[in-house]
Amino acid sequence: MKKNHTLLLALFLFSGYANSQEKLKSNGELPILAWYSIPASETSVARYQELKEAGITHSLSFFPNADDLQKALDAAAKVGIKMVVSCPELKKEPEKTVKRLMNHPAVAGYHLMDEPNIRLYPELAAWAQKIQTVDKKHFCYVNLFPNHADSSQLGTKSYLEYIQQYNKQLPVQFMSFDYYPVLKERLSKTWYQNLEQISDEAGKAGKPFWAFALTTNYDEDHLTPQSLAAMRLQVYSDLAYGAQGIQYFTYWSATSVKPSGEDQRGAPITAAGKRSVVYDRIKQMSQEIKDLSWVFLGAKVVSVKHTGKGMIPLGTSRLIRLPKAISVLDTNGAPALVSVLENGPNSFVVIVNKNHLASINLTVAGDETLKKVMKDGTIVPAGAYESTTELDAGDASIFMFPTAKK
Repeated sequence: MKKNHTLLLALFLFSGYANSQEKLKSNGELPILAWYSIPASETSVARYQELKEAGITHSLSFFPNADDLQKALDAAAKVGIKMVVSCPELKKEPEKTVKRLMNHPAVAGYHLMDEPNIRLYPELAAWAQKIQTVDKKHFCYVNLFPNHADSSQLGTKSYLEYIQQYNKQLPVQFMSFDYYPVLKERLSKTWYQNLEQISDEAGKAGKPFWAFALTTNYDEDHLTPQSLAAMRLQVYSDLAYGAQGIQYFTYWSATSVKPSGEDQRGAPITAAGKRSVVYDRIKQMSQEIKDLSWVFLGAKVVSVKHTGKGMIPLGTSRLIRLPKAISVLDTNGAPALVSVLENGPNSFVVIVNKNHLASINLTVAGDETLKKVMKDGTIVPAGAYESTTELDAGDASIFMFPTAKK
């Protein structure tokens, strides 16, 4: 009898703890875009269902003609996938093609160009205006070079001029740039500077921005296959800087779609059309993004700072001050990113382990208002955990407290 009483008491206490967990709802979903998605030759409802099951919300493939694109749109619509459309007719006959596509439920927007030289901005602006004269509902998409591109690629002497003129000249609804910073044993030196530049200029322009995570092999210096830690580091750093869309490069092995000098293997779907281990990793990554959308979607960046012994990344600032709700935040000398976000009545501190190869010891303590946001989006009192915990390689730890009244 005593044993049964003890068991009932334990179940009661567990039930009370479980019921005390909160989970807030998001006002929408963060777009997750698959670059080099399903090729035209593989169009089927089953393939788009497979894409959706990986957590993808938006698809970008480069179709040989509008008829093949139409078939893909029909298949995507049946499973609820949105498409950023691309086909030769969109450029040759933009008004006619947009009229044909604009009322399709799977259309999200129109892809114009990837990594343009600044000399092409006037042409792209004119093209976008032709599209928007017919369709003001859907966005036009132009993706930018990263800041390590040289002046011959950019067409400007400075990267800032390149992105400032993008916002000035192109009638696009959001900024987008690519950077693949996670190398085998290090991070690219200018990645966080690039995030600082894009986040700052997007804020000045009053636009959101979308950023990337590498999900395929790129060259001999990048990881093969892409690890979950490397993806998390990219995604959580992007979100900590305020990104409102995450893009995976690539979904389908681009070697089979666009032959190039790049060794693009190890994508979630191989050139043979089979799932690789990376498919399951992007599925997990996408679920984490979905569960935490209520934290990041629509969030305002208050500050992004960096910690660690020695030099912090180029173009960034060192963490000095903490929000009032937090009394201790110590990465024990390890390099980390610390972002403060505001989203409605709640504020968040997002701490990202910038080491994709090893975990770090993280100490966080605060007042009674401080809560911890779990990976599945549930909220528990921060005091339920030890103040010093292990933060996995490339992972993020998120804390929440009420936004101070102004």
